[in-house]
Amino acid sequence: MSRGRTVLSVIGILLIGFVILQLLPAPARTNPPVISQVQWNSPETEALVRRTCYDCHSNETVWPWYAQIAPMSWLVGRDVNEGRRALNFSEVRREFEGGELIENIENGKMPPRSYLILHPEANLSDAEKAQLIEGIRATLGAGR
Repeated sequence: MSRGRTVLSVIGILLIGFVILQLLPAPARTNPPVISQVQWNSPETEALVRRTCYDCHSNETVWPWYAQIAPMSWLVGRDVNEGRRALNFSEVRREFEGGELIENIENGKMPPRSYLILHPEANLSDAEKAQLIEGIRATLGAGR
């Protein structure tokens, strides 16, 4: 078989595989009702939290176009479901304090690098990060 036919065969197999992936069930891309809202200490804090956290940690997810295409739909769905389970600003059923949230921001765990690649607007400057942390501390409390 010639090199050209081999390349076309591989492309054909990949294309068929991609089509089959689209037929497999994907996680639901839903935004359940907002049950409660955090009363942030300032509009600036709320804007920063919404910009950096709400896609995965609220029921107000903005589902990007690639969340419709497998296998990205599975990854995005998993991340949102895990994020909502860990902390959901739209379903505050218990009081939570900001210590762990602040620690994750300070340690660079949140927002995760994988999110920042496709959402550069969530990449905070040092000043924005400090402002966000102070806003979380003022709103949710946390030891210094």
